[in-house]
Amino acid sequence: MSSSPFSSLPQRALVALVAIPVIVWTTLTGGYAFFAFVALISALALYEFYRLMEIKGAAPLKTVGIAFGFLLNGAFIYDRTHGHVFRTLESVGVRLSMFSQQQYALVILLLFLLVVLSIELFRTRGSALANLAATVAGVAVVSLFFGTLIATRELFPFGFPSITFLGTGTLTAEQTELVNHWGGWTIMSVFVSIWMCDTAAYFGGLTFGRHRLFERVSPKKSWEGSVFGFVFAVATMLVMKHLTLEYLSWTHAAVLGMLVGTLGQLGDLVESRLKRDAGVKDSSAIIPGHGGVYDRFDSLVFLAPVIYLYIDFIVLS
Repeated sequence: MSSSPFSSLPQRALVALVAIPVIVWTTLTGGYAFFAFVALISALALYEFYRLMEIKGAAPLKTVGIAFGFLLNGAFIYDRTHGHVFRTLESVGVRLSMFSQQQYALVILLLFLLVVLSIELFRTRGSALANLAATVAGVAVVSLFFGTLIATRELFPFGFPSITFLGTGTLTAEQTELVNHWGGWTIMSVFVSIWMCDTAAYFGGLTFGRHRLFERVSPKKSWEGSVFGFVFAVATMLVMKHLTLEYLSWTHAAVLGMLVGTLGQLGDLVESRLKRDAGVKDSSAIIPGHGGVYDRFDSLVFLAPVIYLYIDFIVLS
């Protein structure tokens, strides 16, 4: 007999009670706290991705991939780290020439590929081509995409055009706090919009679902549920703009909501396709009642790069 959809509700509620305050605090705090949070979920999701690849017969270099994935995540907080390291060294009389952010990211990617290729030269386990593809794909799909979430948070203040939005090139302490506030709530608004989209899609589909959305990949999802999710994603982002994101125009807020409502649901379908191919229900059982980290953040993995590109190159342009 299949279990009730509400049978895991107590576990889910308990996990949410613990996880949501952590997510809110790290997101609103930003900086190294947010980096640590994203780097952790990125590493766990990458491990689960590699687990799916192993089920399909590949033998990805998990330790190497996770280590370089962490270093790649570090590229997205490099401006902050560079400033702190440089000032610390300068205070003791050491002036060190350091990479730019782009140089650092390129060095990490090149070293990653060279290391993986060199190791596979001497490995005798499975197919070298399959192992290489699985290892590199994991870092590209999980670590790189999660890293763009860090990049979005770091735009406030490192990429924020204060002269455009605040009329000054030099921020006061109060203005700096305001920009940091906008950055934290921009990310939180994306999180809340995703959660509302998922919840509305689930209950909308449960109540009104008649037409299957993509039965081959996810048999229970319906077009009706998807529309409910889309509408609630847009509405949530508009509400968040009204409450706390004064720098956003209504148009930009609506577009961000539409991105969540479409790409977020598409990301969920992509992960469902990978899990169905591997023949598993969840990417892992690490989160009681929720499955794996990749299961919980699959929408974000697909959505984060586009959110970053839109905010950096359009909203803050």
